[in-house]
Amino acid sequence: MAKCDVCGKDENMPYNCRHCGGTYCADHRLPENHNCTGLENWNDPQGVFDSGFDDGVSSSGNTSRASSLTDKLPIDTGPGGPLAYFRGNATYTFLALMWLTFLAQWLVLLVAGSALHQSLFTLTSWNVEYVWTWVTSVFAHSPGNFMHIVGNSIVLFFFGPLVERYIGSRDFAILFIVSGALAGLGQVLISAAQGAPTAVLGASGAALAIMGVLTVLNPGLKVYLYFILPVPIWLLTAGYALFSVFFLSVGGGGPIAHGAHLIGLVIGLAYGQYVKRNRNLRAPSRLEFGGGGPGGPGGPGGPGRGRF
Repeated sequence: MAKCDVCGKDENMPYNCRHCGGTYCADHRLPENHNCTGLENWNDPQGVFDSGFDDGVSSSGNTSRASSLTDKLPIDTGPGGPLAYFRGNATYTFLALMWLTFLAQWLVLLVAGSALHQSLFTLTSWNVEYVWTWVTSVFAHSPGNFMHIVGNSIVLFFFGPLVERYIGSRDFAILFIVSGALAGLGQVLISAAQGAPTAVLGASGAALAIMGVLTVLNPGLKVYLYFILPVPIWLLTAGYALFSVFFLSVGGGGPIAHGAHLIGLVIGLAYGQYVKRNRNLRAPSRLEFGGGGPGGPGGPGGPGRGRF
């Protein structure tokens, strides 16, 4: 529950303004309805919101449009174009990138072999200086383990939109990429220090960071494990943490990078505390999707950052 910054109304599902960072009810969610300070820096060269009555917004903008990179693309990137769905929607953009990267991995393996595939997509203890793999390894997944990408996709699909809604698309994108990259780097550096060089790829570090944020914002958020068993998200998160700690302590766990799991989770918990302290936001009391109402199932399964 959060209060509207304008009228003080209690809101179960508050709106977080991406321009000024305030919290508002449905009546005051639009920037012009809460005197948004971010409007002072608003730049609308294409006159998207020009109604013909506001002389302050130019509807021509020919010079700006000509210099815009997006206007040079052969695809309509405006609000009504085919890419409009991805505007302000980092969760599903990253989900699409994961599957496109998975397809690209197979193409590279079939055409050029494993050496190029490793150089492009895999973060390893022996090629940490390949800085592009810090990011590509987050979106790449084990080609021989289809459930690897499926598991991470499930977590991102169900939990990602909740976190993005409360922290905004820009901060969500930063959280996803930074937590995923740091989780992978931490795993390979720890393995190298232990004398067991390894390679990692997968989005589980970022997925655990997302779960960590939700755990802090609302630890009682009900999640239907495997679509059947209702459990609070704090219990699910704690289970992953204990599972990873156990296998790290005994030196087992198979091809799963448990160190990356823990690093991503710690980043998510820390960022969740920051968001809760500075924005006074909470997630819903249960995870709902589709038309099923309160009894609908929640996000099952779990992430798995591959190590081989």
